[in-house]
Amino acid sequence: MEMLCTLRSATEAQRNALLQAPGRLEAFLDDEDDFGDAKAFVELDIGEAWHGLQYLLTGTPWEGAAPLDFLVRGGEDVGDIPSDEGTARIFTPEQVKALSAALQKVQESTLRRRYDTAEMQAQDIYPGTWEEPEEDVDLLEELVSYFDELQKFVAKVAKRGDALLVHIG
Repeated sequence: MEMLCTLRSATEAQRNALLQAPGRLEAFLDDEDDFGDAKAFVELDIGEAWHGLQYLLTGTPWEGAAPLDFLVRGGEDVGDIPSDEGTARIFTPEQVKALSAALQKVQESTLRRRYDTAEMQAQDIYPGTWEEPEEDVDLLEELVSYFDELQKFVAKVAKRGDALLVHIG
């Protein structure tokens, strides 16, 4: 089963509604339920890059210091998702602002320095194909590109004053 990551903005009303009615998470993700708040959301799909980005941001597969560990930790759990099927966590607007500020301080050179395919393979960083990339795919450049998108996206969500839903599944 592929484990893909999607990040989506949510208004404070939507965040509260998701926490109160976690069974409606799937409908929210499928654009079938906005909990009566029609403010257009913004979304970023980082696909399978989530774990590689976690590793490059924190130097660890599952740990790291907040807020940069946000792809795998932090926020409040939403929904009743079995742990082997993914996670859904939501961050308050204040946490998003702190995350945006932290991401803006991350230097591309830090990400490039941490990129080590042998170590990423040994640490079982998803998807686990770091030493055997597809032809004509530069995985480091792909991760750096996703990081750039991630920085811009989180800054946009912070500027909107929205919460942030991180869904891996």
